[in-house]
Amino acid sequence: MEALKVWSSRPRRHCFGLASSSPPPTSESYLPVTFIRCCSSSSTSAAAAPKQGGRDIRSSALSTSTSTSDINAIHPIRLKKVEELRSKGFEPYAYSPPPEHHHPLPSSSKTSLISLPLPPKPAPPPPITATNPTTDLQEKLFYLDSVGIDLIPLLTTHPPLITTSLSHIKSTITFLSTTIPLPPPALNRLVSLCPEILTLPLSSIISTITFLLREAHVRSHHLRRVIHRRPRLLTSDVKTRLRPTLYFLQGTIGISEINKHTHLLSCSVEDKLLPRIEYFNENIGIPYSDTMLIFRRFPSLFCYSIKENLEPKFNYFVVEMGRDSRELVEFPQYFSFSLENRIKPRHRRCSEKGVCLPLPAMLRSSEKRFLERLEVCCDSSMPMRNSPFWYYTHGDD
Repeated sequence: MEALKVWSSRPRRHCFGLASSSPPPTSESYLPVTFIRCCSSSSTSAAAAPKQGGRDIRSSALSTSTSTSDINAIHPIRLKKVEELRSKGFEPYAYSPPPEHHHPLPSSSKTSLISLPLPPKPAPPPPITATNPTTDLQEKLFYLDSVGIDLIPLLTTHPPLITTSLSHIKSTITFLSTTIPLPPPALNRLVSLCPEILTLPLSSIISTITFLLREAHVRSHHLRRVIHRRPRLLTSDVKTRLRPTLYFLQGTIGISEINKHTHLLSCSVEDKLLPRIEYFNENIGIPYSDTMLIFRRFPSLFCYSIKENLEPKFNYFVVEMGRDSRELVEFPQYFSFSLENRIKPRHRRCSEKGVCLPLPAMLRSSEKRFLERLEVCCDSSMPMRNSPFWYYTHGDD
């Protein structure tokens, strides 16, 4: 019986490693070889292979009908070969991955190899079915038009509406019209003033409504009126805007009934509330305690513009009317009246008659009531020193 002959470009220790009972990891790339047994038994025959490099190359599969005697004859030879390799420092049965940089087999090799099947190629991704933007925009247009909202002007003020899904818009409209609930005219006004309400997550709107009901103590039957007066509340973040403003108005200013002034909750403390406090305290010169009293008595003063409202009215109050700033502490509603249509005309009539009415009596009353009071003051005698009118007509004299 002839000895085993193996031809391969791999090291011999790799060939003997393949004979182990446990196959090598499939993740490593390896080149399996075929062991060729040559014997003189008549039960098996080896096919002749062409010569290459001065050696005979034979390739055949092991016969399944190998007899027990043949196996017993091969076993000593294989053990002897293993001992030789082990004496040279090789471990035949320990698998060692092949080196990464090896010389590939020549393309002209005719060695018979057992090729393992390659892993299947990943299936190609399913084709992306892109929706028609024109069709999607038309569906949004038709739906919003059915609830009384015109989409075309909203796209110019809030372009993200183009990419917002129709299902999200439907869920938001349904929530606003059923939970608050807002009638179609109020819903149209809300979307027109704040189109970003249609692109906000529904969870953000729910958290705002929960804040108004639980922390600002807005009654459920007043929620529609609160949202209608200040739609910006629904688009304001609770953590960064609504709750800090609530704490400032309650803690610093001292406003107890915040549910009557919910329109202030969407204002920024740093950008809107503090500059108006500084104007009365630093520019006008009103003490800080009286400034807090002014805003506690009339919180809507936070919404007035400094340059367009507070400054011109205060300058007229001091220069033309010649009054003391203490009257503003008692009656800060003075800044809520129109300078051209109410304050100037009535002050001129009082000046012509030589009468100095208190600010509430001069500004709050209707035109008819104001003229009646003015006539009474002109036809009556001079007020007594202990009368409240003495101070407003004679000052500190």
